[in-house]
Order: sequence, then C-alpha cells, then structure tokens
Amino acid sequence: MNVVEYMHTLGQQARLASRKLASAGTDIKNRALLAIATDIRAHAELLKQENARDLKSGQEKGLDAALLDRLTLTDARIESMAGGLEQIAALADPVGEVSDMTYRPSGIQLGKMRVPLGVVGIIYESRPNVTADAAALCLKSGNATILRGGSEAIHSNQAIAACIKRGLNLVGLPETVIQVVETTDRDAVGALITMSQYVDVIVPRGGKGLIERISQDARVPVIKHLDGICHVYIDKGADLDMAETIAINAKCHRYGVCNAMETLLVAADEANAILPRLAVKYAEEGVELRGCERTLQILTDINKATAEDWDTEYLAPILSIKIVDDIDEAIAHINRHSSGHTESIITQDYQRSRQFLAEVDSSSVMVNASTRFADGFEYGLGAEIGISTDKIHARGPVGLEGLTSQKWIVLGSGQIRK
Repeated sequence: MNVVEYMHTLGQQARLASRKLASAGTDIKNRALLAIATDIRAHAELLKQENARDLKSGQEKGLDAALLDRLTLTDARIESMAGGLEQIAALADPVGEVSDMTYRPSGIQLGKMRVPLGVVGIIYESRPNVTADAAALCLKSGNATILRGGSEAIHSNQAIAACIKRGLNLVGLPETVIQVVETTDRDAVGALITMSQYVDVIVPRGGKGLIERISQDARVPVIKHLDGICHVYIDKGADLDMAETIAINAKCHRYGVCNAMETLLVAADEANAILPRLAVKYAEEGVELRGCERTLQILTDINKATAEDWDTEYLAPILSIKIVDDIDEAIAHINRHSSGHTESIITQDYQRSRQFLAEVDSSSVMVNASTRFADGFEYGLGAEIGISTDKIHARGPVGLEGLTSQKWIVLGSGQIRK
C-alpha cells in the first residue's frame, strides 16, 4: 500500500467513525477522555523512553535548542497532557444544543441544532502534547480526527496514539475515531489536505511556511492564521501608568507567542511623556527598539524601523514603534499592516474606544487590556485547537464550539405547504 492509498484508508475509516461518534452521548465521550488520561499517566515512563528516541534523532540532525525543548516530554508535561484531557471532559458539550426555537405561521417549530463538523484533519509540528490536546478537543466536539504530527516527534506521537487507542477501546468507541498518521512521508500531508470526500476541515498548527503551503494546496476548508502581527495603540489622554503596564506585558510576558505585541503605536500628544518611560523598561527586559523618524527624535539611541518591520512577526525581544497623529492614522496603520489577530487601544475616551472596536478588522479587538489575553483558556473556552484569523465559520480562539456547526431543525405535527 503506497502513501496515498494509506491516507485514503484512514479517510474512509474516519468518515465511518464520525457517523458513530456523532450519536455518542456526552457520558461516553467523557469516559473516553478520562480513560485516555489514566492510560497516559500509567505509561509515563514508556512515553519518556519513546520521546528520548526522538530527542536523540533530533540532536543528530542538528535541531536547535528551542525546537528540542518543544519536543521534550517531561514528567510535568505528561501530567499536563493528562490534566488537559480531564479539563476538556469537564467542559460543557456543545453537540446537540438547540437554540432559537420559534413557531412559524404554518405551525411548524423552527430552530438550530449544534452538530460536529465531521472529520477534522490536523497537521502540526514539534510538540507531542498537541496529539493529546487536539484528539481530546475533536473527541469532545464529536469529530473524528486524523492527526499528522511532525517527523521529529514520530515515536512520541505513536506512543501517545497507543494510549488513545486503549482509552477508546475501554469504553467501546472505535479506535478509528482518532487516528495518528504512522508514516513520516511528506506525501501524507499532500493527500490529507486534498481528500475532500473524507475530510471536512483542516487545522494546521505550525510555522508560517507550513500554513502557507497548506492554505495554497488544500482542497479542503482550512481554519488558520499565518502571523500574529499584533498592535497596541496608546491614545491621546490615555492613563500613562496603565499604558506602560499593558505595553510591557503585551511585549515581554512571552516573546515567542502569536498574541505578543509586535508594533506599538503612540499618539503624538503622549509620545514625549510615555516613550522615555517605556524605553527604560524595555531596556531592562533586553528588548531591541526600532522606531519611525518621529520616534527617533525622542529616543535617539534606537534603530530606525524599515518598511519591512511593520509587516514582521518577530517572535523575539524586538519591538517596532510608530508615532501617529490620531486614532484615524492608528487604525489605518493597523488595518494595513495587521495580520488580523489581536489589537488593543489604551484610552480614556469612550467614543474613540467605540471607534476602535468598530473599525479595526481583527479577530480580537481590545480596550485597555493586554493582547496576551487572546487565548482560548483566557476567553473561558477551556482549551483551543488554534486561533483563526479567517472571517468565515470560526474567528479568534477556536474551542469546542468552533469545531461544530449548526443545522436547521423543523418540528411539525403533519403540516404541509400550501
């Protein structure tokens, strides 16, 4: 069996399994999640042994320290995987939820029912914990899933897959509900993203190159975001203490995350007061600043920002700063250069806050809060499969509800259309 035939077999099995899972009750899904969590804890030593094989191979291939760190399964990370499964089991089940029921003049009752998407294909890199997290979210939302992890984590992912299979079997669900691709052949990705007869949606999780390739080549709808070029705008008359706190947190809390601020916009009226304060704090954190011409007149010892900087997701201790005349210029800059992820305004003016919320075209728009809050857990979703900057179906953090759709339901008592 070649790779394409293998992937089509997985697709056929997933489609059949999705139909069985769609009718599974919340209780059996939760019991499966808890059984998988128990199995992961019971096989922690085996998971670490298989992970050591991946780490050794990665070191021999020259993977950098950051990638090796993301690849590593420690006792704490294994416990976090198991705990994550239990947390998802505790979340409300969106499947079967009925809303907007109304009676029509004909006498029929009309409403909407939340249902699974069907089969979800997930393509990801590096972190083996994604195997458990993604599987759990798809299972709880009633979706069969095909998981294709990176070749660097093949042994770790297969060890986790074995735990998942045992958990599913224990509660009587078919193990084909969650399938982890066993081959490292890159053609498996090409097959997965073109199997529209079996797969309903693709979720890529990884670097920009991976997501661009999948978005370009997929014949299946994709839930994605390419970049996290996030902005904070300090408005005229803003509380400068608040502005300082948020601007530091949005950039420095963590650098290598998609909701970190990459560009700071400052109203000209506040620039002389706030920029020197921020420069001191950023220097203490080791952040390199790159500024526009007007910024360089205030912060004379920083680097000049280039046109490329406004369109760069650094994922590093680097920050671009631009002084703008007013909120209109700030919004125009954001809508031109943002990746549509998350933007925040620091302001005390109600009208300008409303303008910012209405006119900024991103998946999360905030007032007087750090961009770091753009996260499924912080939004109360419990967990997320990723963050979508698309405008159709799911937008922003994608949790259980984002992995479902709605269908119309009609309840009658013998009505016919006249």
